[in-house]
Amino acid sequence: MKKSFLLRGKFEQTGVQLDHGKFSCSICLDLLDDPVTTACRHSYCMNCIKDHWNGEAQKGTYSCPQCRETFMQRPVLRKNTLLEELVEDLKKIGLPVAPADQCFAGPDDVACDVCTGRKKKAVKSCLVCLVSYCTNHLQPHHDVNQLKKHKLVEPSKKLQQSVCSRHDEVMKIFCRTDQRCICYLCIMDDHKGHETIPTAAERIKKQKDLEMSQLQTQLRIQDREKDVKLLQQEVEAINASAEKTVKESEKIFTELTVLIQKRSVDLKEQIRSQQKTEVSRVKELQEKLEKEIAELKKKDAELKQIAKMEDHNQFLQSYISLSARNESTHPPSINVHPVSYLQDITAAVSQLRDKLQHILSDTWTNFSLTLNEVDVLLSEPEPKTRADFLRYSQEITLDPNTANSYLLLSKENRKATLMKEEQFYYDHPERFIDNLQVLSRESLTGRCYWEVEWRGETVETAFSYRTISRAGDESDFRYNDKSWSLVCDKHIYTLYHNRVKTQVSGPVSCRVGVYLDHRAGILAFYSISSTMTLLHRVQTRFTQPLHAGVGLYEDGDSVEFITRQT
Repeated sequence: MKKSFLLRGKFEQTGVQLDHGKFSCSICLDLLDDPVTTACRHSYCMNCIKDHWNGEAQKGTYSCPQCRETFMQRPVLRKNTLLEELVEDLKKIGLPVAPADQCFAGPDDVACDVCTGRKKKAVKSCLVCLVSYCTNHLQPHHDVNQLKKHKLVEPSKKLQQSVCSRHDEVMKIFCRTDQRCICYLCIMDDHKGHETIPTAAERIKKQKDLEMSQLQTQLRIQDREKDVKLLQQEVEAINASAEKTVKESEKIFTELTVLIQKRSVDLKEQIRSQQKTEVSRVKELQEKLEKEIAELKKKDAELKQIAKMEDHNQFLQSYISLSARNESTHPPSINVHPVSYLQDITAAVSQLRDKLQHILSDTWTNFSLTLNEVDVLLSEPEPKTRADFLRYSQEITLDPNTANSYLLLSKENRKATLMKEEQFYYDHPERFIDNLQVLSRESLTGRCYWEVEWRGETVETAFSYRTISRAGDESDFRYNDKSWSLVCDKHIYTLYHNRVKTQVSGPVSCRVGVYLDHRAGILAFYSISSTMTLLHRVQTRFTQPLHAGVGLYEDGDSVEFITRQT
């Protein structure tokens, strides 16, 4: 008891935590129970190692589960009293013991091939033993000199794929003829006379190819991310433009509404003012007429009285006096204005309404036709001089994955040359098969400009959607609706699109300028010499990003994209 107490105190003072694996059975993975040690000096629980050797009895040989040392006769087990006492002391003092790797293998994990019962997760696989090991069972590969030479890799469930199914040997040879891994016995029969190489050497070559493919993939990722960014910027520009247009349109329509309302109020006031003037005039005439009527009625009464007089002298005197007194000026003329002028105003307003409706109807119909041109109308004017075009210079590189196998790409994939011999390219679904063509790596949107120099008899510089076919007539830049091609020879230029051929006049030059305004739907080709001459201009509507393209016809012909514009 005193020994256990002192041992516990010593470990607590030093803060040492014991390694569970050093006191565990590598078979049951628990603390040693009745520990015994084999001739190769590995320790196990008595029952564990007996059960293990009982299972090997039918083979006639016995092996150590850790170092794999083989014994022709069943070894005599010797009890390890020192370990037994130490394990008992550890149990009594309850000293904290560092847990072993208790991460047991799950359905998706690689399990240790040595563990019995519940298997632990493997930490390494041996390409020589073709066995996967957990931490405990891997230890001999760190301790035994012969095992240290074995090749350890990350745990793999596919170790048996490294074994020849026919000869049950590890496949360490690569057959370049059949492009597959084989074992050394396969060389003697099925692969006799084939070009073979050690898998390690082939791995070095394939590693370089893989790195190149990885680089190309990363470049494509960067291109796609750039495209996504450009598209996102376009979405933001569209949204901003739409919001601005909506606000400005609402403002204009509000101003129109206010103007119409103001004109309505002004017209109403004018009508009321005219109404008041006319009514006042009519009432004034009415009053004059009523006064005249009263005077006439009075005269009529007096005339009636004179008419009744019997005395002639009195009659004559009264009549002459009345006639002189009542002699008056001409009565006012009465001009009755018809109210049709108000109807004329109504007709004029109706006519104005009809004109507005007609204007709005025509304008609204044209909106759908002009929406696609809004960006063009609001953008900068189209370049006029070569210096203006060079502001939109675009570096173009050719994509080896699309190049026909007879095209040689050089100068950092900026130049394509037609060769007599077929070039070595890996198979790729985007490669042109039936036509001597290649596409650019860059996808093109917005405004772009570049220049190419060509040599030879006949070449073509083209634009194409990425979705163009890679085989058959539809893969020819000239014969589909997904590409536009300018064919150049020493005498004339010819433009092709969807099998339509257009002869182009202009000075033939070995340098051609190419301009794209994707949003405006403009393609333009220029002859570049001492001057810049427009050869042909295409106006259309693009539905996808474009790629530059090159087509060749005669051996030795070449097209190079110029990086430094001069």
